[in-house]
Amino acid sequence: MIRIKFANDEKCTYFSTKNVMMAVNLTEFRRNIKKYLDDVIDNFETLIINRGKDNGVVIISLKEYNSLLATEHELSSKANQDRLDKAIQEFKEGKSFEKDLLEE
Repeated sequence: MIRIKFANDEKCTYFSTKNVMMAVNLTEFRRNIKKYLDDVIDNFETLIINRGKDNGVVIISLKEYNSLLATEHELSSKANQDRLDKAIQEFKEGKSFEKDLLEE
């Protein structure tokens, strides 16, 4: 959970797995829309556009969105979760190996 304080003393609470995110009000976003969208795309940032107490919009890059969907799919079943947990455990125990790709 991240607590963000805006310049106008307005406070909002956001939940995030990231340590850093940007938050602006709608007026500021309109003023610098290109800069904020470039930051989201170029720096893999998350942008919150505040529209009042606990009300707003989150903007993420298409790459981040696709990554979230892929993660959701991978964790969508118990069998997938177990397979991933097993693979992670094997990797941590040094039971992994490298394999060269075939050249065409």
